[in-house]
Amino acid sequence: MDDLGPFCCQNSDCPDVGKRGHGNLTVTSRYGPNKARRMLRCSTGKARFSERKGTPLFKARLTPTTAVAVLAHVAEGVGTRKTARLTGVHPDTVTRYTRLAGDHAAELHDELVAFSPGDQ
Repeated sequence: MDDLGPFCCQNSDCPDVGKRGHGNLTVTSRYGPNKARRMLRCSTGKARFSERKGTPLFKARLTPTTAVAVLAHVAEGVGTRKTARLTGVHPDTVTRYTRLAGDHAAELHDELVAFSPGDQ
C-alpha cells in the first residue's frame, strides 16, 4: 500500500487543493525508469498529476541522485562552477535547479508560516 499522506491535490480548481493526508488521492499508474514514479488522481477534483508536481524534481532530466547531489553542494555553499565540475553537469543546470529549489522553498515556507502560532 502506498503512503500518500505527504501529497496533496495540485489542481488549483479543486476544493481539496493543498490539503495533505486528506484521503482523496489514489495511485492510477506508474511511469518513468523502472516504473518508480506514481501518477496520482484526486477523487474530489478528478485531476491526475505526477507525484513530483510541485517539487524541484518535476520534469527533471537528471537522476534523483544527481539532482540531490547538486542541491546538497549548493546548500553547503559550493559555487556554481565547482558544483558543476563535482557533479558532472552543466553550470546552467546547477543554476536552474538552484532556482527551482529556491522557489519551492519559498512556497513551502509561506505554507508553513500560515500554520505557525502568532506572537501573543
